[in-house]
Amino acid sequence: MSARLVHRFRRWLVVAIAFGALLFLGGSIWAGVDEVGAALATFHWPWMIPVLLLTLLNYGLRFFKWHYLLRRLGVAMPLVEDAWNFAAGLAMVISPGKAGELLKPYVVRARTGTPMARTIPALVTERLTDGIAMLILAGLSVTTHAGDRVHYLAIPAVLIALGLAVLSSRRLSMGILGLAARLPLIGRVAHKLEEMYLAMRACLAPAPLMLTISVSMVAWFAECVGYWMVFRGLGVAASLDVSVFLYAFATVAGGAMPGGLGVADGALAGGAVALIPGIGQPAAVASSLLIRVATLWFGVLMGAVALFRVSAMLGGTLDLDRAAASEPQNDLSSASDALPPVAP
Repeated sequence: MSARLVHRFRRWLVVAIAFGALLFLGGSIWAGVDEVGAALATFHWPWMIPVLLLTLLNYGLRFFKWHYLLRRLGVAMPLVEDAWNFAAGLAMVISPGKAGELLKPYVVRARTGTPMARTIPALVTERLTDGIAMLILAGLSVTTHAGDRVHYLAIPAVLIALGLAVLSSRRLSMGILGLAARLPLIGRVAHKLEEMYLAMRACLAPAPLMLTISVSMVAWFAECVGYWMVFRGLGVAASLDVSVFLYAFATVAGGAMPGGLGVADGALAGGAVALIPGIGQPAAVASSLLIRVATLWFGVLMGAVALFRVSAMLGGTLDLDRAAASEPQNDLSSASDALPPVAP
């Protein structure tokens, strides 16, 4: 594996773990260190088995969606290799801006020769449909549990709807790309942006869009159920409805942060105190820690292991810093570096 990539991932991991530890320390001070420790001591650990299995179900369904989108674009990535590729991408959610998730299109290009301009839309669609699914799950009961915060969901929902409306109009989208092509920097990669747009249209056509959103809803609902099980393990009588809302809302809120660090953790703990009758601050902090270990750090650990397998697949040449540089000028150039991630 590239020494540079290993060094960068280790740096991201150390920073993320340190930040996560500080968050837990802050939450423990808020709730009482001894009290949080006592709450964790009461957790019935056999509950963690189904929680982790539900997390694996989430990953499996999301992998199906990613692989389906590649097939939709005519990319024949071998199933097992793509599974390792997807798993390695789980480690990259802690990268700044989640930019490390460009690993997946890079590995596909290395194994199949498919330009990243064609596969980055699959990545964007994968993350976009995750976001839409979480907005739907949170929106099902937002008026019941947080009527004063409806705008937190409405604003991103409107922006996504407007974006999809623009994408659905080929004339409008091509007109925008035509105007953008006149700009000095964008003009050099205008033809690749057009290729990316056409690939995005293929991914977001009505049938695949409905399928991928449906798969995402099932996948993320599984983790919401896992959160409900964490409460059960702590002896907290939380309803499934409020658990789904809290987990989905917190995930949406933390979508812009690497791994949702800070925002999602705080929203889970604070939301539990506000919405679950009888729960104390120590149990709320403990529930946040446990579900984040099961859904975030478990995935990062899996991804770290998969990175070594992916490196072996590529002959030890895995180096994201060289991805853009090695991409032919008429293939993608540096356009991939400018693409924003899609939450969550």
